[in-house]
Amino acid sequence: MKRLHFTILFILFLFAPHVHAENIISGKVVGVSDGDTITVLQDRTQYKIRLYGIDTPEKSQDFGTRAKQFTSDMVFGKDVRVVQKDMDGYGRVVGLVYVGETCVNEEIIKNGFAWVYKTYCKDKICREWLKSEDQARNSKIGLWSHPNPVPPWEYRHPNKASSDKIDRKTDSAGIVFHGNTRSKVFHRRGCDDFNCKNCAVILRSREDAIEAGYRPCGKCKP
Repeated sequence: MKRLHFTILFILFLFAPHVHAENIISGKVVGVSDGDTITVLQDRTQYKIRLYGIDTPEKSQDFGTRAKQFTSDMVFGKDVRVVQKDMDGYGRVVGLVYVGETCVNEEIIKNGFAWVYKTYCKDKICREWLKSEDQARNSKIGLWSHPNPVPPWEYRHPNKASSDKIDRKTDSAGIVFHGNTRSKVFHRRGCDDFNCKNCAVILRSREDAIEAGYRPCGKCKP
C-alpha cells in the first residue's frame, strides 16, 4: 500500500507543472548611493541593489547628481519589489526594481539619465530599452542635452576606452584629441592633461572640438 502511495505521488510530481520561483526582495528603500544603486531593507536585513541593465553617470560626472536625485525621487522611502537577475562581483543584488507596476530601470532610461549597459543587458527587454534610449537622445532630455555625454564605463577607464577604439578619431597628423568634459578644454597627445581623469571624449579634429564647445589647451596648443 505504501509503495502504491509513493508511486502515485511520483507520477503526480512528474506531470505537475513546474513553476520557476524568482528570487524576490520586497522592502523599503532606505538609501540611494547613486542613480543605479540603492539599498532596500527587508525583514531587518539591508540589501544593496544594482539596477540591472543600466549605467547612470558617476556622481562626479555631468548629470551624476541629477541622475541620483531622479532615482531618489522615484524610490526613496517607498516600498519596492526587486526581481533578482544576478549577483555582481561586489556582492550586490543585480535586479529589476519596481514601484507598484512601474519598472524603475526603464523609467531612468526614458527620462534620459542612463545608458543601456549593453555589455550586461542581454534580456529581450533590453531591445525595448535601447529604443527608449534613442528617443531620449533624439529629444535631448536629461544627459542627452549635453553635446558629448561620456558613458560612465569610459569615464571610469578613460585610457582603456581610448585604446579600445578601433576607428580612432584623429586629425590630419594622426593625433587623437581628448576633450575634458569639465573644463571644456581639448588637448593633443603628449600634453600633461591629455590623460587626465575627465579626458574621455575623443574628438575627430580641431574643428569638431571647437564646434562641440571645447576650447584649445593653452599649453599644448592643439
